[in-house]
Amino acid sequence: MFKAATSGPAKVVTANRLDSGLVVFLDPNGGWALDIAEARILDDEELDDALAYGKEQDDARIILDAYAIDVEVTDGLAVPVRLRERIRAERGPTIDYGEAERQRLAGGQAEAGE
Repeated sequence: MFKAATSGPAKVVTANRLDSGLVVFLDPNGGWALDIAEARILDDEELDDALAYGKEQDDARIILDAYAIDVEVTDGLAVPVRLRERIRAERGPTIDYGEAERQRLAGGQAEAGE
């Protein structure tokens, strides 16, 4: 279940691009980066303005559902605290699915049939 960011020193605003559905992160220039390494790291004092900007971008139909996530800053890079957000930041699930899963299964069946 989704949990909102808690009060603390480091946050990042994330959303999904409306045109592609890709996960994005608010960058320091007001754009939306695909890589969390390019995200603007916010403190509590900056958060309300960043979320208001996210709402404007949502209203403009650029992104969808901007929200803040808790991050730890390691070597200057934001690392999401929650597993759900780490998975989103790494661009994908922790398992194969779709075509990748079919290919993996097909490879396993070929080996078993030999």
